[in-house]
Amino acid sequence: MRHQLSLEQLRIFVAAAERQHMTRAAEALNLAQSAVSGAIANLEQRYGTKLFHRVGRGIALTEAGGLFLPEAQAVLARAERAELVLSELGDLKRGTLTVQASQTIASYWLPRFLVQFRQAHPGVEIKLSIGNTAQVAAAVHEGTAELGFIEGAINDPALIAEEVARDQLVTLVSPNHPWLSAESLTLDQLADGPWVLREQGSGTRSAFEAAMSSFGIFSGSLKVLLELPSNEAVRAAVEAGLGATALSASVAAPSLEAGLLQTVDLKLPDRPFYVLRRTERYLSRAAEALITIIDGTARRSLP
Repeated sequence: MRHQLSLEQLRIFVAAAERQHMTRAAEALNLAQSAVSGAIANLEQRYGTKLFHRVGRGIALTEAGGLFLPEAQAVLARAERAELVLSELGDLKRGTLTVQASQTIASYWLPRFLVQFRQAHPGVEIKLSIGNTAQVAAAVHEGTAELGFIEGAINDPALIAEEVARDQLVTLVSPNHPWLSAESLTLDQLADGPWVLREQGSGTRSAFEAAMSSFGIFSGSLKVLLELPSNEAVRAAVEAGLGATALSASVAAPSLEAGLLQTVDLKLPDRPFYVLRRTERYLSRAAEALITIIDGTARRSLP
């Protein structure tokens, strides 16, 4: 049967070896002298190796003890470093937080909270990647991201989705679009578009199609001229006069201010932003800290 050394045994041996005195080692460790002597005797007996010569009232390392000392010191030093790592992780002095977010959130909503987090915890590295809602949910499910931020609905029992903010979708066209001169838009006009939309799987696309469905216009009847994989590409295409779109008000703001786009009087419902995490996994201190920062501000205002 293989014996295993404990860290406490190593500490007692090293303290005795460095002081060459059992009593002084006991005082340094706040132990009884008999406990120190007993631990050393147990080591020697267990491994059949003398570690110390008894010299008067003191002790001296044997050859075996001298060879064992640097190994024991190295193990204790490594244990201290391991303890420091755990302490720093717990105190958020170091570590890594992996986050994946949908494009709208990653580009226009989340950055201010990441800045606050980095200012509060500069030793913690944040790894942010971007995907559509489906990709973000998959990353959290598979464990490649600890937290995900999405604006679309998901149906995955392995994930917990908690609302952290709300966002407003707006309908956008170029300044010369005929819809701007219409007194009101008919369902036929909305169905015929043409529309320039985000790709299937994006939260923006899902929210828009859900809004159209509430008007009685289902996704199969929409005239979609282009599907593009980024908010910026959609915005540029609509600025060029290609059709209409629906985007987050945060995404549209620069183009609206510059007069490159205008909003159509079509009321779309606001939509929630969610934070995703795995159901059965504990959150790291870093993930908890980021959610706390978001809770402190995001839920009190729209992006």
